[in-house]
Amino acid sequence: MADRNAVPRRKPVPTAHHAMPENWAKDLTQQFRRTLSTKRMNELSSRPASQRRSSSRVPTDFFVDNSQPPTLPPRHAFDAALHTTPPPSRDAPLAPDAQQSPANVPPPAYSSLKNLPTLPVAPDDPKSLRFRNMLTSLSNTPCRWENPGLLDDALSAVPLQRIYDEAQEESELFQAEAASMGGNLKAAWGYQDCVIRALMKWFKRDFFQWVNNPLCSVCRTRTLARGMAAPLPDESARGANRVELYQCANQNCMSYERFPRYNDAFVLLQTRRGRVGEWANCFTMLCRALGSRVRWVWNAEDHVWTEVYSVHRKRWVHVDCCEEQWDAPMLYTHGWGKKLSYCIAFSADGCCDVTRRYVRSADHAVPRNRCTEGVLLHMTREINSMRRRDMDKKEKFRLNADDMREDAELRKYIIEALAFNISRIMPGAPRSSRSDPDAQKAAEAAQSRQALRERQQAARDQHLGPRDPRQQ
Repeated sequence: MADRNAVPRRKPVPTAHHAMPENWAKDLTQQFRRTLSTKRMNELSSRPASQRRSSSRVPTDFFVDNSQPPTLPPRHAFDAALHTTPPPSRDAPLAPDAQQSPANVPPPAYSSLKNLPTLPVAPDDPKSLRFRNMLTSLSNTPCRWENPGLLDDALSAVPLQRIYDEAQEESELFQAEAASMGGNLKAAWGYQDCVIRALMKWFKRDFFQWVNNPLCSVCRTRTLARGMAAPLPDESARGANRVELYQCANQNCMSYERFPRYNDAFVLLQTRRGRVGEWANCFTMLCRALGSRVRWVWNAEDHVWTEVYSVHRKRWVHVDCCEEQWDAPMLYTHGWGKKLSYCIAFSADGCCDVTRRYVRSADHAVPRNRCTEGVLLHMTREINSMRRRDMDKKEKFRLNADDMREDAELRKYIIEALAFNISRIMPGAPRSSRSDPDAQKAAEAAQSRQALRERQQAARDQHLGPRDPRQQ
């Protein structure tokens, strides 16, 4: 019976006159693996007992004798006996003056490996715990918009007929634009997307008011900031956590003006004024009232905005009602030159770290030092589990599928950004700066829609005459 510990010989390479068997390469691979395994076991058995693993469960009869193992014949001036690969070990390397034998030299520490999958880790330090409490508190904001009765009351402040008419007209423009290009192309945006776009225009232009320093309610003169004041009982009852105090700049008036910062979106429907926090809060609630899935995005650099889920595109779309911007995630980094660290999107279904959608270059990134990435992953999963705890299994599966699709989308953004940066440093590549692809694509689409709109308007004027100004 052949010795199973002997080094198997390699099969001869088939000559040109003989046909090569289909399993020749597979058999050669298996022989190589058996040879390598036998060689490592021989080396391990030759080590002193003090260096072996005490917890090893491998039977001792598997190892061969301590005699010199058979060596492979040298090939192409390569002597296997002189180039012996050391066995794997997790022991720390010795000092230079106490080097071990070549067979006992351990490999470098594996803790230095990078780009490993991020594993969720529970927060345990005070800084991470404070960040966790803050995110948990912020995640309650979208849950306040899930009252059907209050959402129905909110719709009474929206000119629905005007919104739906504008959305229908724009949706038809998108469909005509896609049909004009041929090839059964899909329209750029669906009807529900056009409804949110029309709502955004009305909200910014006709409904909400931006306030830096409120005007004096007595003489309508500008005011000067005078610090903060304690909220009155009525202001506290309506959700104002802090109140800004201003004084009239008119020497003959000098009256004080209070500016409570309300966090209740339904109260903001009555006040209709504020800054970016009030704008995003009230607008996102109205988008929810119109039936769209919404997110309230918090940014650590003191900014908030909205994300709306497009059923037509099957992805989340960036919406900034303060700037009247639709699907422009590069607005803050490329447009404003702002650097961002954390962008966390909250919804009634959970939360997600969407920083990769808005930061695609290290030049626009701020160090994320509030917690480790593993701790942040644990926080987002914890909030998702809390929000989806009472959902049925089918709804959970749907949301998990959406999460995986979005994660693939965010990965694609990073890959595209890396490919673009690499293409700029390749030898022979042009050094001239290129515009943002998203911005260029958006500008081309806007020009195309404007041209199509002008052609349709000219056709209506020619066949039907001018429109009644009262119907515009």
